[in-house]
Amino acid sequence: MVNLEAFVAGLPKVELHVHHVGSASPQAVAELAARHAGSTNVPSDLDALEKFFEFRDFAHFIEVYIAVADLVRDPEDVRILTYEVARELARQQVRYAELTATPYSHTVRGMAPEAYCEALEDARAAARRELGIELVWCFDIPGEAGIPAAEETLRVSLDQRPDGLIAFGLGGPEIGVPRPQFKPYFDAARAAGLHSMPHAGETTGPETIWDAIRVLGAERIGHGTSALGDPSLVEYLVEHQIPLEVCPTSNLRTRAVASLDEHPLAGMVEAGMFVTINSDDPPMFGTTLENEYLVAAELLKLDAPGVAELAKAGVRASFAPEARKAELTAEIDAYTAANA
Repeated sequence: MVNLEAFVAGLPKVELHVHHVGSASPQAVAELAARHAGSTNVPSDLDALEKFFEFRDFAHFIEVYIAVADLVRDPEDVRILTYEVARELARQQVRYAELTATPYSHTVRGMAPEAYCEALEDARAAARRELGIELVWCFDIPGEAGIPAAEETLRVSLDQRPDGLIAFGLGGPEIGVPRPQFKPYFDAARAAGLHSMPHAGETTGPETIWDAIRVLGAERIGHGTSALGDPSLVEYLVEHQIPLEVCPTSNLRTRAVASLDEHPLAGMVEAGMFVTINSDDPPMFGTTLENEYLVAAELLKLDAPGVAELAKAGVRASFAPEARKAELTAEIDAYTAANA
C-alpha cells in the first residue's frame, strides 16, 4: 500500500497561486519585525506571531497581510524573502512556481521600482541556479488600494518588465471592490502580452467570477470558490475549461468556508471544472503545498495516481512554455510509475 504522505512529499509539482509576502516564514517575519521594532505591530516572538495569524475574517486577514508587507522595506528584504520562498517550495519538490508579487505595497512606501524588480530577478536567478526551481511573476493590484494601485502596478509592469513577469492579477478584498473599474489596466496589460489571472469568487458570489471573465479577460481564476452557485457559470467554466486555483486551507482560515467538509472542491470536480491545488499564503495559514494536496486527496477520495493527475492539471493550467510543460508532465509520470 502506497504511503500517500510520502508519495506527495516526493511528487514533482507546480504552484500557481502563492503570494510573495504571504509566503514569508514565521522566522523571517519575526526577524523583520524585530528589525523594525517600534514602527510595527507585528510581533517578533514566534508564539505571539502564531496568535497574530489567527484571522477573525477575510478583512482581518487583509489587515494582517498589509502589516507584514510593511516589514519588507528595502531591496535586500525583497531578495532574501524571495529566495527563502523558493527554498521552501523547492524542498516540497516544486519545479515551477508562478509567484504573485505586489509591487505597489513596496513602491508606495518609497522603494524604487527598478530596485524592487532587480531584487526579484536576482533571487529568481539564484533560485534557478542553486535550487533548481523556476520562479515567474504575476504582478497584482491590491484591490483595497483602488485605482492608484492599478495605475502603479501597470506602470511598474510595463516600464520595468522584468524577465520573469508573465501575468497581471488582482488580489485583496472583493467586497466593496468592483472588478469593472480595473478593466482599462487589464486591457493594457493583456495588450502588452501579459496573462490575466485575477482573484474572484473567494468571498463574493458568482457575479465576481463573471466580471473577471467578461470584463478582465481572466485566463485563470484565483479561488472561484462560489462558482457552483450559478449553473450557467458552471456550464461556461466547464465548456471553456478555465482553470480555478483552489486553496482549501486558505478558504477555511479566512472563513470563506465554514469547514473543509463544506468546501466546494468535490462539487467542482464532479461538475467537470478544471481545478488546480495551491497554497495561497502558506505560513500565514499554517499549511504547505504538500498539505493542500493531502487535503484535496481526502476531499476527493484520491489514491496516489489520482493525486498525480492533480499535479499534472497544475502543469496544464500553468503559463509555462509547452516544451517545459511536456518535461514536467513526463517527470510526474515517471515518478508515479516508480512510486504509485
